[in-house]
Amino acid sequence: MLAFYSDLAPREKRAARSLALLFLLLLNAFLLVLAASYGFAAWREGKGLFGADKQLQVSVAGEGKVTGRPDVAKITATVLSESDTLSRAQDENAKKSNAVTAYLEQQGVAEKDVKTVGYNIFPQYYYPGPCQGGICPLDSQRPRIIGYQIRNTYEITVRDLGKANAILAGIVAAGVNEVGGIAFVIDQPDELKVEARRKAIADARLKAEELARDLNKRLGRIIAFSEGGGVPPPIIYGQEAFGKGGGGGPSVQPGENEVVVSVNITYELK
Repeated sequence: MLAFYSDLAPREKRAARSLALLFLLLLNAFLLVLAASYGFAAWREGKGLFGADKQLQVSVAGEGKVTGRPDVAKITATVLSESDTLSRAQDENAKKSNAVTAYLEQQGVAEKDVKTVGYNIFPQYYYPGPCQGGICPLDSQRPRIIGYQIRNTYEITVRDLGKANAILAGIVAAGVNEVGGIAFVIDQPDELKVEARRKAIADARLKAEELARDLNKRLGRIIAFSEGGGVPPPIIYGQEAFGKGGGGGPSVQPGENEVVVSVNITYELK
């Protein structure tokens, strides 16, 4: 490269030096523009040219609660049958189950509101005791099947709460052996959830405004938002809630359910 330069005429050398100088000037100008652009972008983000003056933020949590009266009862009920043969146990269980579903239909419970949630067959075994006074044949010590138990479990949705107590008593009379529990729920909780969310947001904003005043700042835009909570699982009342033996049918009360929504909001401080 140097040999090539030395072979140039004086006029050509001056031209080459001018081109090199122009290239260096353009390169420096490009680097200055690039640095200025980066510094301006950082300043716009509130960080300053060297990461200073970062925007202050405040994060707060809010909670909103709304109560509502349940409008639906969900009953878990089991028809249990036992017999020495599987076919007899199945026939007996089918007969009782049909009687239960027929009763529910008479009470105005829709077919879609009676759902089978479990159907189980359990062999019943006899376990021989230890032999007395000698060695027993191996086969005599093996457990053997002496019968079968069938459990057909339904989830029954009662939409007329005024009939809940009567239906509980009626399904037992029709063939139900076990009532696993009853839960009172709000069928359409969305409106209550919206109201609870509004209360949670208002609660969070009130806390944020108090913090901003204490810091001699004002609230700016919302940076982040998250939500949790909702409709809690229903309380299930077991058989002990229905009473044991004695006269009279069960007496259960729906009470009220609580819908809870929690929010977390991050605000910019000005």
